[in-house]
Amino acid sequence: MAYQRFSLFPDSPSFKDLFSARSLRYRWRNGDPVITTAIMAICIVVWAIEAVLFLVWPEGGNAFVNAGMLLPATAVRHPWTFITSMFLHQPTSLWHILFNMLTLWCVGPVLERMMGHWPYLALYLLSGLGGGAGLMVWAVCSPSGWMTAAYGASGALFGLFAAILVVYRRIGIDIRSMLIWMLINFLMPVITPGIAWQAHVGGFIVGGVLAWLLVTGLHAFRGKSLAWRTTVYGITVLVVVVAIIVGCNAGNPLMHMSLLYQ
Repeated sequence: MAYQRFSLFPDSPSFKDLFSARSLRYRWRNGDPVITTAIMAICIVVWAIEAVLFLVWPEGGNAFVNAGMLLPATAVRHPWTFITSMFLHQPTSLWHILFNMLTLWCVGPVLERMMGHWPYLALYLLSGLGGGAGLMVWAVCSPSGWMTAAYGASGALFGLFAAILVVYRRIGIDIRSMLIWMLINFLMPVITPGIAWQAHVGGFIVGGVLAWLLVTGLHAFRGKSLAWRTTVYGITVLVVVVAIIVGCNAGNPLMHMSLLYQ
């Protein structure tokens, strides 16, 4: 007599099958939101590590967050924080990670299917970098901004918002409901203090510009493949954003403080 292991959901794939190389290849080729899922998984795992550390070892939790968050005063000397800060969230709050991941799942898969995996990833990361640039620009305008640290996926998410607005407008889809949702998100810093609205603005601008370049862009490049245009426009946007960051840092009155963190 053959025995079969009981499964509460017999038609659902196992964890092993879901994350097998074969399954991932299939979902990648099928256009499933693999990048969005990966970003969400990284954010959730990192948040779980933060939360556990803050519970069992607060000093270690603080050190973990401080190592990854973006502080304009030291950001150029610690350039990795422009990336790592995108995957950190408030460790003592479920709301921060939950809201951002819900937003990412609402917007990300749509764009990933439209753009393809790699162009979408480039859009996400460059938008997040734009959020960091927004913080640097604000620090130049308001000196207290140099010591205002920030972390979270919001800058990248606002870049996705801008991109989907550009794409939807281009193909003639009604964007009024999206505009209402965007307005609510832009007003969140007014309702909830401590939100880095500067990162929202920076991410929104960079994401919108890159999306416009990919959708419209220069007439001479319109016949090129999306991958080619993503490479050319992506590198161009990256150079401009990095130049803005470096230019802002030239006015950093606290540059000497970064030596303390080396």
